[in-house]
Amino acid sequence: MPSNLLDSALDSAQRWRQGLRKTLRPRAAFQPGHRVRLLYNGTDYFPVLLQEIETARHEIFLESYLFETDDIGRRVVAALVAASQRGVVVKVHLDGFGAKAFPALWRDELEAAGACLLFFRPEPRHFSLNRARLRRLHRKLSVFDGQVAFVGGINILTDIEPTNPHLAPRYDYAVRIEGPAVRPIHRVVDRLWRQTAWARLKSEWASPSPLVPSEHSVGDTVVKFLIRDNLNHRHDIEDEYRRAIRLAKREVVIANAYFLPGYRFRQELRAAAARGVNVVILLQGQVDHFLLHWATRAYYRRFLAAGIEIYEYTAGFMHAKVAVIDGEWATVGSSNLDPFSLLLAREANLFVRDHGFAGALRNDLNRKLLRCARRVETSRISQASWLKRAVVWGCFGLVRVLMSLTGYGGRRYLE
Repeated sequence: MPSNLLDSALDSAQRWRQGLRKTLRPRAAFQPGHRVRLLYNGTDYFPVLLQEIETARHEIFLESYLFETDDIGRRVVAALVAASQRGVVVKVHLDGFGAKAFPALWRDELEAAGACLLFFRPEPRHFSLNRARLRRLHRKLSVFDGQVAFVGGINILTDIEPTNPHLAPRYDYAVRIEGPAVRPIHRVVDRLWRQTAWARLKSEWASPSPLVPSEHSVGDTVVKFLIRDNLNHRHDIEDEYRRAIRLAKREVVIANAYFLPGYRFRQELRAAAARGVNVVILLQGQVDHFLLHWATRAYYRRFLAAGIEIYEYTAGFMHAKVAVIDGEWATVGSSNLDPFSLLLAREANLFVRDHGFAGALRNDLNRKLLRCARRVETSRISQASWLKRAVVWGCFGLVRVLMSLTGYGGRRYLE
């Protein structure tokens, strides 16, 4: 079959799948009636999280990708142990790769107190070609008594990078939420907990939670909670981003630690810039994950040529996954805009339509842009050494090869 006919057939099949998905599963709507609080870094987040653990009366769900053996990890474990000892049902769900170094001593303490601990997809071997091992639990969700939930990107670890104490604290966000959306958050964490319990042969832990969160209004904020999984919600988070960018009239500001979005996402950004929208992207300036860090730079020239502003956060390690559009739409969550988050991992984001919330997040982003970031200029790209260019295109090519080998993303993701 000629390549143009094959491309046409593939595009038609993709549109048919999208249409079928929308027909079978209506798009989630924004809900009113919430009270939300934006939390800045671990300095804000952990005191509030610990307070919720200490005051919980019935049930605690806590999901995290990382759970480090530092002071924060120790304090969270101690609080969970105390909660379980006073009769609270404690369910801790950690990723089997990200939290594989979780100490045996802490496991024993939780078990002795009656708390339940599960690992999502534990790593049986260090080297495996099974592509399913790439499907990680990257969400950072917690729910307390079915009344309060946290959504964001902050793992259980200290903000200070132990190997680089001179750097600024790790830059990230989370949201504390009350209101009707707590019910779907509770349902999501409970469902995945039960699935993992069955998979780990812990049938005694697989009973549904008896709590039914209230859907009563507690505030004025309008929100939508979305997840990304490998069954019914494969593109929900990306689709919401793209829809909001498509409707943007004045400004799109994205801060994302790992930024290697697909073809259609990049097209939306370029189209927004072409119609006069101010598009600003804040990216990681420190080298954290080598491959994605340098592969992302392959798109710099095209973004700059389209009129998109790019900044790199240099004060420390950036872990944020947030965006603000037109000062009214905002999102905070765990999903990066790269192949691993958008195509593989289980993610969760909260989307908020509120001028006050979006304004507070936009103001903090502006402070980071002015004080902690450097703007990327076209001249810097043009004057890059041949070695740096080789690293960029070598990493970009390797990402493409890995995606081809795993079969994720389709033909056009990284075009």
